[in-house]
Amino acid sequence: MIRVLLADDHVLVREGLRALLAKEEDIQVVAEAGDGREAVQAARRTRPDVAAMDLSMPLLNGVEAVRQMAAWERPPRAILLTVHAEDRYVLEALRAGVRGYVLKKQAAADLVRAIREVSGGGVYLSPGISAAVVEAVRSPRSVSEEPLTAREREVLQLVAEGKTTKEIAVLLGVSVKTADAHRTRLMQKLDIHDIASLTRYAIRQGMIQP
Repeated sequence: MIRVLLADDHVLVREGLRALLAKEEDIQVVAEAGDGREAVQAARRTRPDVAAMDLSMPLLNGVEAVRQMAAWERPPRAILLTVHAEDRYVLEALRAGVRGYVLKKQAAADLVRAIREVSGGGVYLSPGISAAVVEAVRSPRSVSEEPLTAREREVLQLVAEGKTTKEIAVLLGVSVKTADAHRTRLMQKLDIHDIASLTRYAIRQGMIQP
């Protein structure tokens, strides 16, 4: 039996995916989550074989959630569900440790196949993705290196979602001073010094939805 975690901030999407997977005798949904932080906690608690997650989730996006789980001794194999087929999203996800990349418009057809493929140690990309990855590999200069640390990316997403420094400190379990230092450092690295511009940057990076 393949044990699966489903994470998506839209309840109706999760219900649809759960109903889809319920038809499969070899797949069991053992946990659900509505944001990235909840997904990491649920995965730590239930230890699923596969974590199928939306890319754009509040508090912590799917790629950052995968990065956190990848540090575990036995992380779940991760599948991202997304509307983004652009090469930079795909490559960032693969570098983070994602084993499956499924376009939401094809989820009904692709998700079950992806779960079986990655649970067996393989990699699965929706048919519309492969060409983008090949093109990006041929033109490596088109993919820029990530300038921020994992913690700075977390702070960036929370700032872009409108969280105050105090709220960020509570969510991350750090002092207000430390949270403020992360915020200042990421602004310096990106050379962006106002919230509106930071928010636009986070949207372009796929961290949050417009």
